[in-house]
Amino acid sequence: MTNRLSIAIVLIILGLVGADHLYNHDVGSIFLLRKMADLIEWVAFWR
Repeated sequence: MTNRLSIAIVLIILGLVGADHLYNHDVGSIFLLRKMADLIEWVAFWR
């Protein structure tokens, strides 16, 4: 992965998180973080 591509991906993610904060008051981000925590717990169970 090149530096230009990694910077573009980071900027897109930050833009989406910023839009979620501005328009949705972080509801989408909190939902995704909770689902990610559940996934990590589920994967750790199978380890």
